[in-house]
Amino acid sequence: MTNAPRSHGTKSIRASLRPRDLMAEAVPVHAWQARIITLFPEAFPGVLGQSLTGTALKHGLWSLETTDLRDFGLTKHRNVDAPPAGGGAGLVLRPDVVGPAIEAARGPGPLVYLSPRGTPFTQATARAWAAGPGVTLLCGRFEGVDQRVLDHYEMQEVSLGDFVLTGGEIAAQAMLDATIRLLPGVLGNAASTEEESHSDGLLEHPQYTKPAEWQGHTIPPVLTSGNHAKVAAWRRAEAERLTRDRRPDLWARRPQD
Repeated sequence: MTNAPRSHGTKSIRASLRPRDLMAEAVPVHAWQARIITLFPEAFPGVLGQSLTGTALKHGLWSLETTDLRDFGLTKHRNVDAPPAGGGAGLVLRPDVVGPAIEAARGPGPLVYLSPRGTPFTQATARAWAAGPGVTLLCGRFEGVDQRVLDHYEMQEVSLGDFVLTGGEIAAQAMLDATIRLLPGVLGNAASTEEESHSDGLLEHPQYTKPAEWQGHTIPPVLTSGNHAKVAAWRRAEAERLTRDRRPDLWARRPQD
């Protein structure tokens, strides 16, 4: 029995004194590159290996490399953390572990630490990452990473939201999904990204489909009128209404017409 092959475009980086056969696991030429530094490389690609992002991965539109932080651990026990200086609860990822992992993993594009104290991840962030050659993401654990690592590598800190997760792996997959779907060729209809939520500072308008009536609810008549101008106006008005009602912060940041 042979082991099942991994998805095309995926690679795992491990510390070794033995030269790697780079041709055996070559990254597709011109593919957008996602590099993940994590204590749980088996968590990837996860949901990114499914549906459109999974198909794009197999077709070489983007590539995935995981670096196992534990491989850079110290002593025979592969320790990666230590108590915080000054005392306190929890453990902190050591700079002499994380630094070598970054040196082994980093590639072109932003070097990002996923942190709840970081700059919020937005659709604009996804567009900026998608426009570049790729991104390297460091997934934190425990009480975080020694600040000297962040300072030395001038890492960007990016947050998924105002809440705390047990680690950065879920945030990494969410951010990568939002980014990869913007890459050329990933979505069948590029126009899909132009009218969805946050594409122009507005939430997306409501969507309807068959049947024409369900549980006493009908499709708004304008959407079946065949008048494209009226449909566009209705969708714009609904998007503005939803944004004003649900996200006044987004509405306030929109430039005035």
